[in-house]
Amino acid sequence: MYSEKSPLVVGIAGGSGSGKTTLAQLILERIGADKIAFLPHDAYYRNQNHLTYEERLKVNYDHPDSLETELLIKHIQSLKAGCSIELPVYDFTIHTRVEKTKHIESRPIILVEGILIFYERELRKYFDVKLYVDADSDIRFIRRLKRDISERGRSVESVINQYQSTVRPMYLEFVESSKRYADIIIPEGGFNSVALEMVIARLESLLGAE
Repeated sequence: MYSEKSPLVVGIAGGSGSGKTTLAQLILERIGADKIAFLPHDAYYRNQNHLTYEERLKVNYDHPDSLETELLIKHIQSLKAGCSIELPVYDFTIHTRVEKTKHIESRPIILVEGILIFYERELRKYFDVKLYVDADSDIRFIRRLKRDISERGRSVESVINQYQSTVRPMYLEFVESSKRYADIIIPEGGFNSVALEMVIARLESLLGAE
């Protein structure tokens, strides 16, 4: 355990392609990875080894039920208590978890990032600071398109179909409405240098207060 005080839990939410992952990575760089336990909600997609690859393709990955949020909550509880956790590793090319895990030690800051983290009521209770990253829908779609093609081996057609069938409807139903729970709304996320400096300064101030 890093100290006698409980870690500060920071949540970063926002639509897919909004810039929240960029913001999270910049916070890691500026504050220092040695001070942050980073938990991407994407790592908690449910294990689907019992399904065929074709069946996995039909799963709605933008619905809250696709994520094992109950495990994420247990991991936050463990880290707050000063214990380490084993973070699941999810392979987006085969749509399921792999056997290996990533060892995460308790740190002064627990940084949680994901599109649905503010929608989940029980999870929301654990956040000391809630940041929502906002961006226009066309910008978010273009960023998602580029990412899924280059990093996840998707075709243009599959990305467009997924966006129309699940990403956009689920964003409107679950993600956008969760914006009201945010302490701070940041346009463009990590691409907003002014907001980034304010967030870094605030987190450093809170760390100093420990």
